[in-house]
Amino acid sequence: MRTTTGSGALRLAVLVWLLAQPLASRPALAQAQPTPTEAGMEGMTMPAAGVAVPAAAAPNPGGGAGVVRLPNFAATAGWPSPVNDKQFNSFLLFDLLEFTRAPNFEAARWDIVGWYGGDIERAWVKTEGRYNAARRVGDTDLQLLYGRLISPFVDFQAGIRYEQQLSRTNTRGRSFAVVGVQGLVPYGAELEAAVFVSQNGDVSARATVAQNILLTQRLILLPRFEFNAAIQRAARYEVGAGLNDIEIGVRLRYEIRREFAPYIGVSWLRSFGQTATLRRAEGEDQSIFQVVTGIRMWF
Repeated sequence: MRTTTGSGALRLAVLVWLLAQPLASRPALAQAQPTPTEAGMEGMTMPAAGVAVPAAAAPNPGGGAGVVRLPNFAATAGWPSPVNDKQFNSFLLFDLLEFTRAPNFEAARWDIVGWYGGDIERAWVKTEGRYNAARRVGDTDLQLLYGRLISPFVDFQAGIRYEQQLSRTNTRGRSFAVVGVQGLVPYGAELEAAVFVSQNGDVSARATVAQNILLTQRLILLPRFEFNAAIQRAARYEVGAGLNDIEIGVRLRYEIRREFAPYIGVSWLRSFGQTATLRRAEGEDQSIFQVVTGIRMWF
């Protein structure tokens, strides 16, 4: 029994001595480390390993109690604080401004759009139409709209529209309420779509899709498709129920400057159903194919 007890005491003494060696060999925790001068940190004293960083220097994104947040470097440098950009801008685009000439056919065509406002809300103005000087017939409309951004590239629009039709014997006009969208859709196509409700309750719609295809940095091909449709027949305005007409065109422009580009192209306009019948009664062609020249410009 004595031998066993003595061996156990000896082993315990050796274990205590081994555990004490690492603690005795450690440097003093409060001892400061040499200042690193080669790294460009002159004058800074680094804390020794194992020493906690003072609460005043410990960053904490949550800003907890007893901890100082990171300094505001922008304020220290005298920079202004960030603010929302509320600057108003304006834009005016002559998307189509073209002319074509053929026997008994001298036609001008325009499609102009502009806006004024900020990044979210804008006031829009649109006008488009065509006029055949040889027959002294044509049509034009004007839209005044409020627009609001509903996605990164699409505006919701609502407002009023006034349409006027010109002929040798009569000039007819009517007003509409307008609801629509305009912007970029997948694959970079430009979409403009709207529903119109006339002063008499007639409902119609129009949609235009176009896409710029860059052949070079200055030579650009523009396919363009447009259709008009109506729910009710409005014979006085040469509008039948159903699909009224479609227009398919391709235009090739050269941007002398980004803001100024002459172009040439072809356009085919085709009327359908009741609309084609009403237009024939007024002496208009059911199908029109034309070569056009024009200018696209913006400010």
